[in-house]
Amino acid sequence: MSIQEILKILTDSGIEPREANIETKMLVEHFCDFSPTDLILGKKLDYEKLKIAKEKAKLRAQTKQPIQHIIGYAHFMSEKFIVNPDVLIPRDETEILVRKAITIIKENNFKTALDIGTGSGCIACMIAKNTECQVLGTDISTSALNIALDNATRFHLNNKALFRKSDIFSNIKPGETFDIIISNPPYIPPSERYDIQTEVKFDPEIALFTGDELGLEFYEKISRQAGSILKKHGYLLFEIGKGQSRDVKEFMTYNGFENIEIIKDLSGIDRVISGRLV
Repeated sequence: MSIQEILKILTDSGIEPREANIETKMLVEHFCDFSPTDLILGKKLDYEKLKIAKEKAKLRAQTKQPIQHIIGYAHFMSEKFIVNPDVLIPRDETEILVRKAITIIKENNFKTALDIGTGSGCIACMIAKNTECQVLGTDISTSALNIALDNATRFHLNNKALFRKSDIFSNIKPGETFDIIISNPPYIPPSERYDIQTEVKFDPEIALFTGDELGLEFYEKISRQAGSILKKHGYLLFEIGKGQSRDVKEFMTYNGFENIEIIKDLSGIDRVISGRLV
C-alpha cells in the first residue's frame, strides 16, 4: 500500500489531479501523522495508519463528502479551524474579506468589531488575532457557536473573540455599538439549490441559501439596520456572490454609506464590498 494508491482513488472518482494531490497530503498528514518533511527524510509510513487514510479516501470518493469534514478541520489564512457539518467550510474568497477588514481596522485604530453569521468563527478569530479589536461573532445556530468558541479557545482568543446567539441584530444590546461590521451572509438563491457543487451541499443550508430569488435579503436587512449599530464613520463590509455587487452597492448607498469600494477575487469576480457610514 502506498500514497499513490490513495491519490489514484481520488483521481479515479473524478477529483481534479491538483486537488487530489492536496487532499492526499491532508489525509496522510492527518491520519498517518506524516509531514512533508518526513517524506523528504525518507521516513516510512505506518501500514495500519496508511490503511485508515486509504479508507477515508474511499469515503471521500464514494460520498463526495468534503475532505474538511472527514479530517475535522479546514485551512484558513494559514491556520487550522475546526469544522463539521454545522458550519460553512471557510473558503479562500473569504480571506479577501478578512484582509480588507484588518486593513481598515488598523488604518482607523478601531477597537470593536461585529461579525454577523460567524459560523466557524474564522472571520472573528482572524480579525481578533491580527488586530487590537475585540470581536463579537453572532450566529443563529447554537451548534455553530459552539464550534466558533472551540476555535477561539484553540487560538487563545477567549477575551478578544466573543460569541453570542443572535438573528442579525436581534440580540445586540441597547446602546451597544461597533466600529466595523463584517458579514459573509447566505447569498445563494433557492432556485440554485440543485445546481451547486456536490461538496457544497454538505454545508448547512442556513449558511448558504436565502429566502428571496435574488440572494439579496441579508444584504438589504443588514445595510438598513447597520446605521443604528455602527459608530460615526464606521465601516460595513460584505462578501458577495457573483453578479450581486451592483444591488448591494445600491443598498449601502441608500442607507447612508459612502466611499464604496468593490474588490475582485482571483477569478475577476466582484467578491468584497466595503463602505463608510456618513
